[in-house]
This record gives sequence, C-alpha cells and structure tokens, in this order.
Amino acid sequence: MKAPNTLKTLNTELSDKGVLTVTIDVPGETLNVYNQQLIEDFEQISVHIENEDTIKAVIFISGKTEGFMAGADIKMLNQAKQKEDGQSISVTGHILLQRISNSRKPFIAAIHGVCLGAGYELALACHYRIATNDPSTKIGLPEVMLGLLPGGGGTSRLPRLIALPNALDLLLTGKQLNAKRALRMGLVDEVIPEKILHATAELTAERLMELDYIERKQPLINHILRLPIIKDIIINKAKQEVIKKTQGLYPAPLAILSIVQRGLNKPLSDSLDIEAEKFGELTVSPQAKQLINLYFATTELKKEQYVSNRIKAKTIKTLGILGGGLMGAGIATVSIEKAGTSVRLKDISHENLMKTVQHIDNYYKQRLEKKILSQESAKQKMNLLSTSLDYTGFKGCDLIIEAVFEDLPLKHQMIEDIESLGNENTIFASNTSSIPLTDIAAKSKRPENILGMHYFSPVEKMPLLEIIRHPKTSKKALVTAIKFGKEQGKTVIVVKDGAGFYVNRILVPYINAALELGVKGVAFDKIDDALVSFGFPIGPIKLLDEVGVDIGSKTVSILVDSFGERMQSPSIQQTLVKNKRLGKKTKKGFYRYDKPSYYKKNYHSTIDPNVYTELKLTPTNEMCSEDIVDYCIYPLLNESARCLDEQVIFSARDGDIGAVFGIGFPAFYGGPFRYMDSLGGDKLLERFKKLEEKYGKKYQAADYLIKLNNNQHTFYPV
Repeated sequence: MKAPNTLKTLNTELSDKGVLTVTIDVPGETLNVYNQQLIEDFEQISVHIENEDTIKAVIFISGKTEGFMAGADIKMLNQAKQKEDGQSISVTGHILLQRISNSRKPFIAAIHGVCLGAGYELALACHYRIATNDPSTKIGLPEVMLGLLPGGGGTSRLPRLIALPNALDLLLTGKQLNAKRALRMGLVDEVIPEKILHATAELTAERLMELDYIERKQPLINHILRLPIIKDIIINKAKQEVIKKTQGLYPAPLAILSIVQRGLNKPLSDSLDIEAEKFGELTVSPQAKQLINLYFATTELKKEQYVSNRIKAKTIKTLGILGGGLMGAGIATVSIEKAGTSVRLKDISHENLMKTVQHIDNYYKQRLEKKILSQESAKQKMNLLSTSLDYTGFKGCDLIIEAVFEDLPLKHQMIEDIESLGNENTIFASNTSSIPLTDIAAKSKRPENILGMHYFSPVEKMPLLEIIRHPKTSKKALVTAIKFGKEQGKTVIVVKDGAGFYVNRILVPYINAALELGVKGVAFDKIDDALVSFGFPIGPIKLLDEVGVDIGSKTVSILVDSFGERMQSPSIQQTLVKNKRLGKKTKKGFYRYDKPSYYKKNYHSTIDPNVYTELKLTPTNEMCSEDIVDYCIYPLLNESARCLDEQVIFSARDGDIGAVFGIGFPAFYGGPFRYMDSLGGDKLLERFKKLEEKYGKKYQAADYLIKLNNNQHTFYPV
C-alpha cells in the first residue's frame, strides 16, 4: 500500500528495512505549526501506518531548517468561541497522539531547532526522542504564557515522564530548555550533532524494531514523588507559590495543577479527559484572549520597521557604551549574549569598570552553573568585552550608547567628544528616560545620527526597548537601532520625541496618584497590595523604591516643565530626597532594607514606620482596594489616550506593548487600550466623571476619549 498522495504537509520515504521517515513541512510557514491541514494529514498517515505491514517503524523529522515544530496555530485556537470548540481541538490531538503512543511500531522524534508546545507533545507521544546539540534546539511547553495549558497530552504525559517537581516547573513557567538540559531532565533520550540526526534515528528505529515492547525505566525517586500523599504535598506547595506570584488572577497555572492532582494516579485516558475539559475552558477565558492578543502584537512588532523596507540597516559589529553601572553592564550583557557584538565600555573610574566586568562575569557564572553554556563558550563571550577610561577604540564603533545619569550638559559633552573623533557614520544613542532628544541633539554637528534607546532595568530581564526619534533623526539611524534592539532580544517600539516619551509619561501620573493617596492617609503597603491584587507585578510605592526616589523626582520635574500641573507630584518626594531616603539603593526608602535582628518572613515587604514620621503622615484612611486601583490607574489611562492622540505612539498596539512590557500593566488585561475597550466607552467615561466629581479636574477624561466614544469607535476593531 502506498502512502496517501494527497498529503500537503507531510512527505514520506520508506527504507528497505521498513523505516518510514515522515518529514513535516507545512507550506507557507517558516516554522512548522500544528494547524488544521496538518491534523488532517496526520489522520491519513496514521491510518496508513497502522494498516501497512511493510512499515516497521516511523521517524518524525522536520523539513524546516528553523526547527521541528513551533506549536499549535494560535489563529486556530483563537477562533474558539465556546469551550466545546477548544475541547474538540484537544480531543482530536489526543486521538492522533494516542495512536502513536499505543502503536506496537516504534515512533522516533528526530528534533532539530525549536520544538515547543504541540511539537513537543508530538515528541512526547513517540517512543524515543533524539535532539541535536545545536544552540537553536529549544524544548518546552510554553502554553501557560498564552493563558492556556498543553492540551495535546503534554499536561498529562510530562509528569509521567520526568520527576514531578521538574514537570510542574516546566508546565507552570513555560521554560524552554536546550538539548543538554532536556537530556539531563529526561525530556529527550539522546543528544547528537545535527549532521547525524537522521542516520542515528534510523539506527535507533532498527534497534527498537527488534524489541517486543519498549520499556522505559525511570529512577525510583520519580515513582516515589508520584505517590498520592507526596504528590499532594508537592502540588499544594506549587499552588501556594502560584497564588503568591499571580494573586490567582491567571487561571491556567491553577488548571494545570488541578489536572495533575486529579489525573496523575489515574489511567492516562482519564487524565486526558480532564485535560481536554480544562483546555476548552481556557481557550475562551478573557485572560487567554488578551494574552493571545499580546502574542499577535509582539509577533507583528518583530516584523515592524516603522519606515520603508527599502531603507537598509547598518550592521553593528562594535558597540560603544559610555557609563558602566547596572544599566551599562546590562546593555553590554545583552549585546554580547544575544547580538554577539563586540563591546567597548568606558567609565570615569577603574573601580566602576571593575564592577561592570564583575556584573557581566557573574551573569556567565550563573549560566555555567546551570550548564546553559560551556566554559569555552562563556570565555569566548567575555572576550567580546573590552574597557577603557578614555575614548580609545571608540572611533571604530558603529553605534555608541550613553548610559549615564540624567544631566543634559554631560550628555552634550559626550556627543561633542564622540563627534570630535571624526567618524561621521557613528550613531549616537542616549539611554535617557525622560529628557527630550531634541534637547540632547541641540548642539550636535550631526543630529541625524542621534536618537534615544531607552532600556528598562534590569536590562537582562526586561523585554522592552523604547526607541525615540526626534525630527532630525535619519531613517538609516532609526532602522539600524531597531534591528540592533531586536538582535539584543528586545521587543521594540518606536515613539515620538517628547518629555518622558511614552512609558515614563504614563508611569509618572500612576506613581504620583499613589503618593497622593499616601498623603491622604492611605497606608503605603495597602496601596501596593491593591495594585498587586489588580495584577501589577509590583506596587507603585515599591516600584519607586526600586527605581530610586531621586530619579523619580527628577523625572517628575522634567514632565512638569512640559505638561504642567497634571504631572505634579506631592512634595513628599522632595522631602525623601532631602533626607537621603532614596529607596533600595541606599537601603532606606518606603520599605525596610536593614537586616532584622531575628528571622522575619517578607521583612523587605514591610513599610519602614520611620517614613511616616519623617513625612508627618498618619495612615488612618481605610479606602477600599477598588477605589485605590481606580485612583491610580485612571490617570495612567488618560495619559495613554493623550499619547495616542498626539501620535507619541504609532498605535494602540504599541501603547499596550509598552505598558505591559515596560511598567508591568497586567498582561491578562492586554494593556491600557485593550482594558479601556473591555470596559466600554460609556462605562469608562462614567467612572472618569465620578472620579472628577470626587477628586477634581485631574480626573477629567481626555478629549480624545470623549471624541472616540461620541463617534462610537474603539481602539481596536470589534
């Protein structure tokens, strides 16, 4: 019997020894995705394999150079309108993969490159998994990051394959592992070079064909960890951690724990039934819908250039950084690690340079400890860094980023120094967080080469890069900065020049509102607790401690100069600066950072009572959490709308990405614009009106919001 000739996503080849190689190659896609056509082709080929006696074993391999399979087609999942739609998708996957898992014929997954989500669920159903040791090979189940769970059997199978704590960690975080870590954890059975992948898979298939059945032995500890009593202890502890981190606002992690708790000690079929039911519920949850919207937005931004595609970016071979510290060290780290760029870093003191080198060295030590990198690879990367106390070596830099404190004369001096080196093609980027680029470029001889690249701290972890163009910034400089930012692994948005740009411009009113509540007698920790319960990863008061009260105060003064009274902060910030109560960096802020004389859990989440004394405040206001949230976020929503109206941001999409990735606006709301759309214009304006009546003109809805509602428009198409 010949293989079906109507297959559109699968190619087959049968060896003389009966090994069928099935090459997955979904047309029109850079990476294979589990879509409706692939499902139909799998149904055909699985029946053929089952009924054809000449087929003794099967190898799944990818025809894509980029990877094995990226996962399910998100568009297909997003079309689910009722939970039954999502449940049906899950059940279909279970049936297909169970045929593989239950087959007496051995199935081997030959993995190279990306193998995520449904791709790894296919591999999980196979009897043997081989992965290449190429750096591009990444294995994981990241569905939780979209508000979903692995619905093709992954939630049920992974805890049966590896140690339960490790399985939960992967399922609940969406971590992606390289091949060596996946091997150590038990996700794959073998790791080899790419050039012998297919040959090794064929030899493995021939070996497994000789066995009556394939027995997979696991360490005794794995079985012990699955015992009902021990399993429940592990899961309950994981549940506590999930609730602590997410406030219970994300249903997917809790659904994953429920499936494992209810299904792990039952037959696999029972667990799969629970998995399909939960998957169906999640596909229509508002959290998943908004997280999927963010996924599509970030995917679009990867392709976004903001100017004509005819403008080609420069290749950045050597990056110069002016200023060490945490910001300079962070920029250097992502440039070396992600972009593979040589970095020349200057600071004014040898001590600062040593601290910067130590920071980067510690980053690679951690990666060595986790066995993500080899000693040789780490050394090669560290060799890309060189340091200097002067401008030696900076003439040859393609891009120079200054990462010093917010002082306009200092930035002018740096531009003058760099331009005096004589390289007319060097692009100069300022990491300023609030000073307008027009002011920074005012004294430049080549203002077309100047723009802003605003990173967020810690640079290694924060995904956003805000690129600022002033009126004279050249398109060449802009596309070069965008391309390099993406090479650094950043999600890039481009914004128009102006005080605070976008992210800090919407952040300042939010923090100011929180400080105003403190002046009104609301306890600082109660303010933070309310906003964390709403979904922010950190409260506004704690955030100010992290950023630095002095930096916050400086930013406010810049924004007040441009926007007037609505950006004015309570005077308590100046009092704190005067008292050198600057936050975490001075171990003296709103919160306690001194060492307790006895062990006290969450000590650094305790407000320092001395701050109330210094500010002459008494926390007696018992404002409810809902009112606290509205008091703080409605100024943020207003300012976001103004930024869109003034074209500071190019779209609501960019505004949502900037708020979620830059200040931690709750991702499951989709960002401020998605959130306002979800409320509806009438309800939004009604709440603004009530806040204005109670708290004054500061809460008057932006004209743009009123106009939008009058025209019955929304930020996104309905």
